[in-house]
Amino acid sequence: MIKIKSIDHIGIRVADKDRAIEFYNLFDFKLVRAADNDDVIVMKNDHDVEINIIFNANNTNKNNNILMDEMDKYPGFTHIAFRVDSIKNTIEKLNENGIKITQGPVAFGEDGHVSVFLRDPDRNTLELRGRVEDLSSLGGVEKYEPVN
Repeated sequence: MIKIKSIDHIGIRVADKDRAIEFYNLFDFKLVRAADNDDVIVMKNDHDVEINIIFNANNTNKNNNILMDEMDKYPGFTHIAFRVDSIKNTIEKLNENGIKITQGPVAFGEDGHVSVFLRDPDRNTLELRGRVEDLSSLGGVEKYEPVN
């Protein structure tokens, strides 16, 4: 058996390196280094969460994310979920920066967490998840009900 201890990093393919750096800076990710032999930059935040921005995507998909925006369901990783200190502050910061929330705030069950979903400029899906807070001033929390 191979035992996984933690996630080492997350690779995110993008079409525009500078646009991606600017976007992920909003989430406290800072440029650490660029690969010498590949179209990859490494970014980390203050909690040592690492993302690799892979800037070699073609952009011929009309800004669709084939795993999330197409009616047919293809296998693959659909989103990254990051834990945040405050879901309320997160929503306020997203609004201040003009970043559209595509779903949420939403609670999946009764575990005391609330999530919001958004897209980066290349339509990669991010989930930001935090503990339940009073969000009545921001429209409240939707309870997720699966559609069959």
